[in-house]
Amino acid sequence: MPFDPSFLDALVERNPIEEVVGQYVTLTRRGSNLFGLCPFHSEKTASFSVAPDKGIYYCFGCHAGGGVINFIMQIESLDYPDAVRFLARRAGLEVPEDEQYRSQYQKQERLRALCKDAARWFREQLFSPAGEPARQYIARRGLSPNTVVRFGLGFSPNAWGDLTDAMKQKGYRIDELIDAGLALRGKNGGVYDRFRNRLMFPIIDVRGSVIGFGGRVMDDSTPKYLNSPETSIFNKRKNLFALNIARKSKQGRIILTEGYMDAITLHQYGFDCAVASLGTSLTEDHANILARYTDTVVLTYDSDEAGQNATRRAIPMLEKTGIQVKVLRMQGAKDPDEYLKKFGADRFSVLLDRCENQAEYRLESLRRKYDLTADDQRVEFLGKAAELIASFPSAVQREVYGARAAEAASITPEAMKLEVGKAYRRLRAIERKKQESADMDCTRQQQPKVRGIRYDNLTSALAEEGLLRTLLQEPELIPEAKLAAEEFSVPLFGSVFTQLQTRMRAGSPVTLAALEGDFSPEEMAHLSYIMNKNSLPVSVEALRDYTRTIREEHEKAHLERSEDSLRRLAQMKRPNNNGG
Repeated sequence: MPFDPSFLDALVERNPIEEVVGQYVTLTRRGSNLFGLCPFHSEKTASFSVAPDKGIYYCFGCHAGGGVINFIMQIESLDYPDAVRFLARRAGLEVPEDEQYRSQYQKQERLRALCKDAARWFREQLFSPAGEPARQYIARRGLSPNTVVRFGLGFSPNAWGDLTDAMKQKGYRIDELIDAGLALRGKNGGVYDRFRNRLMFPIIDVRGSVIGFGGRVMDDSTPKYLNSPETSIFNKRKNLFALNIARKSKQGRIILTEGYMDAITLHQYGFDCAVASLGTSLTEDHANILARYTDTVVLTYDSDEAGQNATRRAIPMLEKTGIQVKVLRMQGAKDPDEYLKKFGADRFSVLLDRCENQAEYRLESLRRKYDLTADDQRVEFLGKAAELIASFPSAVQREVYGARAAEAASITPEAMKLEVGKAYRRLRAIERKKQESADMDCTRQQQPKVRGIRYDNLTSALAEEGLLRTLLQEPELIPEAKLAAEEFSVPLFGSVFTQLQTRMRAGSPVTLAALEGDFSPEEMAHLSYIMNKNSLPVSVEALRDYTRTIREEHEKAHLERSEDSLRRLAQMKRPNNNGG
């Protein structure tokens, strides 16, 4: 374990889960548990449960779960050691760390400090004589001094080693500059600055740490925008530019833009909910992060073909998280930056309030692909439109947009309704087949909620679930469970049983939350799920029933394996009838 068990026990005790979760989620008591809206996916009905007596949380919607450390790992996007440190700081505890984790943590802290010092140095260069081209560019783009300060903009001079030399004077090593993505090693072994002659945009995570940079070149060289590479502190698929500011916005939505300048201009004009992806297409990680902070995302990608393709790719990713997706169309401008400068904040605000939902956008985008004055193209459009509209979840949506498609192609709403109905039935048939296939393995309610955890023997697995629930609710019954870990059909459950026995013998707290250092977040989520399932009342008799079932199923499986081995051995010894 990376941390001493007694320290972790004290950490959990000093950070009651209801208090920690309550800082992020509004909780309402319902019986012995607390409920609120899940912070990990968008929902309107509270399905997020906190059990103070068990020290765990569980969402019945997205199946996130675990103890207080797991919660901080998810909500703050931290790894396990940093989540422990986070909670230790909260509780005023000193962290006794082993050398491996201390070394890794210190290395990352050095890189964060280096990036912060580099950002300060870039800012100094912006206001030096060398920064004149960048200052002129900022003036042309209409950025105010307050905006420049707010986003920490800077400048990297057109020189090969100025940043490297400056950071070396501050005590940073060459390997640290390379690890932070600020310097590169040449073919001949020399080291030079990655960013040269660029307006610099510090990338700041939600905790306020500078973790990387984007740079916009000040001449005609390429690439126009250059971003930091992946490092131990920077993952472009898991961070969004300006999210550190937008997460605190009170505007009730997040505006997703294509680039830094669009996001910065939106903030300058009063739309403090704008973010941008970091030189990469929107990813599922980005969508999941956004779902923690909002239930509505407005896509404002550029109006060119690349921007529209990005919009079409982003819609299903965002909708999968439960986010309501809206698409903003701008007439007379290719992006938000240009629109705001042409028409101002008031016109943009009206545009935002009237922006299309994803259904309108997708239908209109489809219509634009066809010449509806030609009969063959009308027919093709109507077929594609019927397939699209059939995928909409609401019958009202299907009727409304079916009528719009009919009007666009000059056919009757009744005819379109028939086509949508056929497409809808085809889609439902496909989904039924998928569901039937999924149900072949086991009843849906009895399947593990986390991929990678298999129930090969359902009878034994359900008994193992019941046994663990019993022992976690009544730890004094642990000595009554006369089983070995290898008798469990689910390896995870055998490992948990062993840990419970070990903690009982050591006199340590026997709780699910205390096991977080030994199991992955996914495993903890599944254990939280089974702790929330309905079960038999806790009793010695129930425990003995669970134990008997587990042992009988293990013996049955062992016997079957033995018989199978004997059959194979007999086949190997059988004489060859061909006389060979």
